Amino acid sequence: MLSESDEKNGYRDEILLSLKRELSKVKTQAQLMIVLDNTLKKLVNFSQAALLSCVNNEQTYRIFFMDKPSGGSAGYSSYNELISRSYSFCHDLLDLVSRADKAQICDIRTFNLSVASQWLKLNYASGAREILAKNLPDTPGVKHSFVLFADKLNSFNDDDIQVIETVAVWLGKAINNIAAYEVVLNKERDKKCLLKFATDLASVRKKEDLETAISSVLNQLMGMKMCVIRVMEDDGISLSRYIYNKNAVYPNEESAIELSPQNITIHEPLAARALNDKLPIIFDIEEERRHGRYLTYMNFWKTAGLKNAYGTRLRVGNENIGTLWLLTNELNTDLLKGLCSQISVAIFNIKANEKLLAYQKQLEMENDHLKEQIKTIYDFSEIIGSGPKMEKVFQLMSRVVDSNSTVLILGETGTGKELIARGIHNASPRKNKLMIKVNCAALPPNLIESELFGHEKGSFTGAFEQRIGKFELAHNSTLFLDEIGELPLELQVKLLRVIQEREFERVGGKATIKVNVRIIAATNRNPEKEVAAGKFRSDLYYRLNVFPIILPSLRERTEDIPALASFFLNKYSKLIGCKVNSIAPKVLQQLRSYLWPGNVRELEHIIERSILMANDSVLREVHLPHAKQGDKQTVALFNQTIEEMERSHIINILKQCEGKISGIGGAAGVLAIQPTTLHSKMRKLNITKKEYFKQMQ
Repeated sequence: MLSESDEKNGYRDEILLSLKRELSKVKTQAQLMIVLDNTLKKLVNFSQAALLSCVNNEQTYRIFFMDKPSGGSAGYSSYNELISRSYSFCHDLLDLVSRADKAQICDIRTFNLSVASQWLKLNYASGAREILAKNLPDTPGVKHSFVLFADKLNSFNDDDIQVIETVAVWLGKAINNIAAYEVVLNKERDKKCLLKFATDLASVRKKEDLETAISSVLNQLMGMKMCVIRVMEDDGISLSRYIYNKNAVYPNEESAIELSPQNITIHEPLAARALNDKLPIIFDIEEERRHGRYLTYMNFWKTAGLKNAYGTRLRVGNENIGTLWLLTNELNTDLLKGLCSQISVAIFNIKANEKLLAYQKQLEMENDHLKEQIKTIYDFSEIIGSGPKMEKVFQLMSRVVDSNSTVLILGETGTGKELIARGIHNASPRKNKLMIKVNCAALPPNLIESELFGHEKGSFTGAFEQRIGKFELAHNSTLFLDEIGELPLELQVKLLRVIQEREFERVGGKATIKVNVRIIAATNRNPEKEVAAGKFRSDLYYRLNVFPIILPSLRERTEDIPALASFFLNKYSKLIGCKVNSIAPKVLQQLRSYLWPGNVRELEHIIERSILMANDSVLREVHLPHAKQGDKQTVALFNQTIEEMERSHIINILKQCEGKISGIGGAAGVLAIQPTTLHSKMRKLNITKKEYFKQMQ
């Protein structure tokens, strides 16, 4: 007959055998928890079980699994979130785990709970008072610690220690089985996600659809915190923001937007690293901070609670088409490479489709424009320009060509005022006669009257013969008075009479000559300011200002620069005899960025000069003039955003105030804002002391 002790040992061995069989079958954490609760509790009196997982050589751990406290989780609505975090070892817990290669029993009250991890405080608040801990046999690269909680002190004894020592080996194998099964599940999940992603991409036609598909797959596969995709512009230098994870939530939303500006270049340090590396770059945020690299980004990502950031190039064939930045704490680089390959092709196709649609729309607009030109029978083909400002000019020209009304063309030097005048004349009923031009700024004051009205023989010294003036030559045609603002005041009176009466006398003559002349005048000055300054007669201005046409400067219609540059390229390539037939995208970007104080005329001369300096059939470099300091500042302002201008202005004021912010003579007073508001703006715009103390050092 068996003794009570033998029966107890037999029962324990039977339960242990059953536990071993059940542990060998588990594949998931949920199954493992059920086995421990249903079977292990028959041998060990515990209220809750947990498994801590620590990567080797790290001072942090994660909770592999944990039951809810037996006392319930009342007041802990974020229980699942609490046990999913990473935690640092507090001194007491680290000491316990370091000794737990052999099972250890510990009173929780001996812990310094004020600095303990939140999940441990949760268990104590739910009634746990004693811990039984045992380190499991090592899993490669990971150390696991099995922890049991009891609601009363002295709940665990030597028999429990012996059971846990036995179970630890089986439990370690079960953990390995779960990890292996999760790898299989993850691979299956990844395959399904990638297959769905490929299916989604097949139907993508717009950027918005691509953004949805990318966000979905990255969230499922990598737990994405933030994703930014930039695409390469045609100039091969600029990277514009294409897709931006707008739903990302960070402690400082304004900083997140500032760190993801609309446009950067391939020379920006992080972008350059991503574009030049074949493999995705993994940024260990803490390590980069220690080395002082990319601190603006790294400090922000650290504040956002991130451990790693990833950057990689997007590439189709041998061509970089952009970059992808992914912020997440876990990443499968092989998976990311596959995704980037699919994303690259999708973006390439979308961009090509957008260009095709834009080209189709452009052709439709050009076709409509040609139809409109055919309807009106006017041809302004010599004038290059397709933007809204030039379209307005063409509309005004079309309205005035059939009339005899006086036209006043206003615009900066080099904008093409003469070309507009010729366009009006050539489309008018007077087109069969030559348009006569007078440059009022190019003639000496004493000769302008003779040039305009002619003179009789012997009317003044040097008048050896009769001369026909421009007004007389322009009879039944058009007279173009260029730079009318330069006309001397005494001649303005005579010109006014001619315009009013359409008659005049030659210098030294007595006969009145009547003419039928259509007047087109032009000036690069502001006539109203000239009138106010007494430099131009108001009555002449009102007589000329019957039908004003204002020409935009080249910087106001940068959309026309490629067409103008191409026109001048073809023109001077033929004249010079050079086989330069195309312009590099980088050059076009330079041309768009220049301020063009000389407007179209300056562009024409620069293209001619650059063709002479070209070495092959592609214009790869333009020889822009070196701007003066004032011009540089103007160009800089022209290319700055409102925030950049505000930042520059505040720094300049701070320098002038020698770094003083508040009080008499402080920058806040100069800017007419409160010191607190100035401090806030300085933080927002990332203005540091070294920027406004530089002058004083």
